[in-house]
Amino acid sequence: MTDTDTDTDTDRRLAELEARVVALEASTPAAGGASGAGQEPAEVDDSGEVRYGGTVRLHGEVEWNIHYSPAGVLEFADAPAAAVLAALGHPSRIAVVRRLLTGPATARELVEAAGLSSTGQLYHHLRSLTTVRFVEQDTRGSYRMPPSAVVPALVLMLAAADVSGRLR
Repeated sequence: MTDTDTDTDTDRRLAELEARVVALEASTPAAGGASGAGQEPAEVDDSGEVRYGGTVRLHGEVEWNIHYSPAGVLEFADAPAAAVLAALGHPSRIAVVRRLLTGPATARELVEAAGLSSTGQLYHHLRSLTTVRFVEQDTRGSYRMPPSAVVPALVLMLAAADVSGRLR
């Protein structure tokens, strides 16, 4: 076996490993009732069922399905939900999330995408988004959305557009 053959084999194995990691991250359910495709609903009772999910291919494939009873949803603590909604409650933050849904980005790219005038403003908004786990920083200093946040973020943006009448 030559060095070229070894390099090619190593590259192939690394690519396969990276693909497996992406698939595992996409299929790992988060706490709170999320499930992979085809699994039973997390909580359903005679009050009915509320569900959301999707298979998203923006910068990797993410599959997410969640099912809950309306009665169960009404029992959730208010503070965590309010924190998530507040984190998305600013146009600059939605712009940051929208940009990160297309792939990782540097602070400079996020400043530009959100129409901000400084990285200081960006870091203020990133603090809100990282606290609720919509955004995380990688080891190279860029930012990304964790796979577990991709479909929930899109669903929240879609639901907000629906409630505001933009879908009708």
